[in-house]
Amino acid sequence: MQLTLEIPDKYIQGQNQSQTAQQIKLYAALLMFQSGQLSRGAACEFAGVDIYDFFLACKQHRISAINISAESIESDVLRYQQRHTH
Repeated sequence: MQLTLEIPDKYIQGQNQSQTAQQIKLYAALLMFQSGQLSRGAACEFAGVDIYDFFLACKQHRISAINISAESIESDVLRYQQRHTH
């Protein structure tokens, strides 16, 4: 799908359209990953970057690259303990 956005020139000074489009895609992917709308893999695909560049962007923007809830981790630990208890 192709979207058209109107962005005032003052916000893209020093960048060409391709750079601006790539940056917007990355920011959108980061936000959708952070909000749980996209998995890591889907966010990478959406942004058109590899996992390493995505992790770097997460670090730069202080977004946890591990998008797992505390409840999910606790549940996994309990299941592990139940299976490995003698």
